[in-house]
Amino acid sequence: MTDIRYLEDLKSFKIDVAHISYVMGIVDKEGFLGHAYFGKHIADDDVSYLMRVFEPPFTPERNERDRLSFYDCFPFEYPTHGIGDFRESAVRIETGSGNYANSLTFKSHRIYDGKEGIQGLPATWGNAADTKTLEITLEDREAGIEAILYYSVFEGIDAVVRHTKIVNKSGKTVYLTKAASASLDMDNRDFDKITLFGSWARERHINRTAVNYGIQGMCSRRGEPGHQEHAFTCLMEKNAGQNNGEVYGIDLVYSGNFRTLTERSQFDQVRLMTGIDPEDFRWELKDGASFETPEAVLVFSAEGLGGMSRTFHDLYREHLIRGYYRDKKRPILINNWEATYFDFNAEKLVNIADCASKLGIEMLVLDDGWFGNRFDDNRALGDWYVNEKKLEGGLKKLAEEVNRRGMKLGLWFEPEMISPDSDLYRAHPDWAVHVQGRRPGLARNQMVLDFTREDVTDYVYSLIKKVLESANIEYVKWDMNRPLSDIGSACLPAERMGEFHHRYVMGVYKLQERLVTDFPKLLLENCSGGGARFDAGMLYYGPQIWCSDDTDAVERLEIQEGTALIYPLSAMGAHVSDCPNHAVGRTTPFETRGHVALSGTFGYELDVTRISEEDRKLIPHQVELYHRFNDLVRTGDYYRIASFSENHAFDCWESVAKDGSEALVTCVNVRKTANVKSRRIKLFGLQENASYRLLNEDGSDFVQTMSEEGKTLYFHGSTLMNAGINIPDTWGDFRSRLIHVKQA
Repeated sequence: MTDIRYLEDLKSFKIDVAHISYVMGIVDKEGFLGHAYFGKHIADDDVSYLMRVFEPPFTPERNERDRLSFYDCFPFEYPTHGIGDFRESAVRIETGSGNYANSLTFKSHRIYDGKEGIQGLPATWGNAADTKTLEITLEDREAGIEAILYYSVFEGIDAVVRHTKIVNKSGKTVYLTKAASASLDMDNRDFDKITLFGSWARERHINRTAVNYGIQGMCSRRGEPGHQEHAFTCLMEKNAGQNNGEVYGIDLVYSGNFRTLTERSQFDQVRLMTGIDPEDFRWELKDGASFETPEAVLVFSAEGLGGMSRTFHDLYREHLIRGYYRDKKRPILINNWEATYFDFNAEKLVNIADCASKLGIEMLVLDDGWFGNRFDDNRALGDWYVNEKKLEGGLKKLAEEVNRRGMKLGLWFEPEMISPDSDLYRAHPDWAVHVQGRRPGLARNQMVLDFTREDVTDYVYSLIKKVLESANIEYVKWDMNRPLSDIGSACLPAERMGEFHHRYVMGVYKLQERLVTDFPKLLLENCSGGGARFDAGMLYYGPQIWCSDDTDAVERLEIQEGTALIYPLSAMGAHVSDCPNHAVGRTTPFETRGHVALSGTFGYELDVTRISEEDRKLIPHQVELYHRFNDLVRTGDYYRIASFSENHAFDCWESVAKDGSEALVTCVNVRKTANVKSRRIKLFGLQENASYRLLNEDGSDFVQTMSEEGKTLYFHGSTLMNAGINIPDTWGDFRSRLIHVKQA
């Protein structure tokens, strides 16, 4: 039962939802708001002793002489800057006098059913029947500043969603130079932390390290989250693993510069904080104006990393992703990029569609090179009109030919970019992000359009809309192939240039909101040079994101494992590509490539007319597997059974129906181990007393023990979960198999 209460006699707030509790208290006559508890559900209301206000140095009310000692150890719910808490602050405000000191204390609160949105930003959503929200208003009376802390919870989901609004009531202009979305103070319990790191083609690899003294964290200053770091962090007990131990996860619903940090103090306290990166951030707040931060999602799990992941998955599937495809199976697509690169014409594309349609593929996606003078990646970005030298008859004719074969047509755009060699740049060089008088740095020979400007976004959107209305386009892949640099805008005055990065991201959001509003049945897939914008903010606009430009089945094991720590499998763009793989040169079996891609959106990234007949014949079977199992993969609970990133030999995961009636187990044997007959795995999420049959993907019995020939074996869920099954280790390198666990 979801419940939020203010306990007047205790001066505390208690949030209870599903299996967790979150408790805060107001202490001292000044009204400091402190964090008392976040974790497994507790029955008692009064846990104020956890804030240690009854121990030295005591509160200022009882011990004014040691006020700074109090500030430096009190577990502030939203810590401020410059008053004596020398740990990382959540907010910093530059006043007209040039000082930064702020002290926020309790003013009022409000509790209500449902949840309000955040102006200009993506956010989780809910209704009055399944969502409750708490607002706590803190104030700095001397500075005339208010901070409204928002806490929302959803029925049945072990998460607390937070963000903050800073309001200027000072009577004069101030500048906000830091505004975290959420801060969480806890006692250290010999925590480890997990962060995600990577680079192009190897995004979101898991990195587990101890929480050390001082500040450790992840950040991006690229104008996007980037391939390199991710806003997600989790803290976990030393003995915690996939299915045991206590874990705290935090993720940011944002697609721009971020900073997520962990700080371990001299008193062995841990502060976990996330929000917009304060580097180069300076936001003008005139009198009466306010600033709302992006949303942060805090998850607690007493069932290890797996419990945390399943909570994130449920929350994002049920309360973040929107639109026509939110609860629908996505069409199986084939993208022409690795098949043709820039070398294509209408005839070539129709040939691919003709062959693909006969194999059961449902959509052709036309990638880069269909517009302007785009014959290579050195020109024409921004010129969003059809190149009829390549596509005789235009997109309308191509769409008709593709539709005639029973397939949908999708299209690639890179709306945020401009090439110096383009009609658009020649007409509007000031629309490119640059510092006046300084030679800008290029990446992929392209620059970035100034999306802080409404005239720029309006123009770009008018071109995109015209293209989409010209033909039956049912899918858009929105790409972004370089980070932001040389930050300068012709329309922002010098004193407000620190607003650029955040305003840029809001420009992206505004344009995508227009897109999905005007074309409500459009399937939008976000992408940024692969996985540089795989974040919760993007999922608010499109239900899936391209996971990585590296489609190698072995590399994808670590990429998809790290991604699935937070994001549902239904969000992960995953394709079968040709071999040798275009990113790493590795050759893996076509069957294995299919099995790995089935745990994502599923599609193809190859020239289906040129692959071997042996591989081509496997496609109808893979298509059938997708239709048979996608509902289970898309809506089921995800369990990690074995991790190649840890054991360097074998990978295994499971998707289980919510009612435990069936499961799909995917096993990938990356490296054959000498003289090992089998590996034993234990399944999860089944009904203990139910009887199950184990099937191969062709429907035959999966036999892993010596038994009478022709005998069908049945197992109770308790046996499969506690004793396990044996997986033969005789297939060879890069071999895989699916096991369908079906209730008898």
